[in-house]
Amino acid sequence: MQRRQPASRIAALAAAMLLGACAQPGTPPADAVSDEVLASPSSAGARLRPMPWRPLEVRTDCSFRDEAGYATRITLTVAQSRVETFSAVVDIPQRGRCSFHGPFVQTREKPSVRLQADDGCTVDIFEQGNAVTVGFANCAARCTRGAFDYLWPIIVDRSNGQCH
Repeated sequence: MQRRQPASRIAALAAAMLLGACAQPGTPPADAVSDEVLASPSSAGARLRPMPWRPLEVRTDCSFRDEAGYATRITLTVAQSRVETFSAVVDIPQRGRCSFHGPFVQTREKPSVRLQADDGCTVDIFEQGNAVTVGFANCAARCTRGAFDYLWPIIVDRSNGQCH
């Protein structure tokens, strides 16, 4: 006679299997990334060449509004991976506003730029081709209640300083 497994044990086993499937064996820890070369593991294997790190350079003072009314205003100057100016305001329709005006302290220059505030808000600024992405983490205190859940990263086109 076969013994039945309790539903909770089956659910726990299924969750463990799903988490295990997401693991990437051979991926180095984040702190093991070289200062000189950045590369990520992929199925392309030996065809990929490491991307050399270069200092981040971006300057913008722009605003953007989409069809739904989502609006962004950002001032950002980064020279040689050092942030000289940063402030941003994002209006989210029917949700509120997020404001990112100092004080921030720069805590990292490479492989991406990171700003940190005393309230735990973290701003990551990184290069993706010709675009620079400005992403936010743990910044709900800088937003109208509930608005942070709808905050998107800000994308800046380095070639023309436009944002979206």
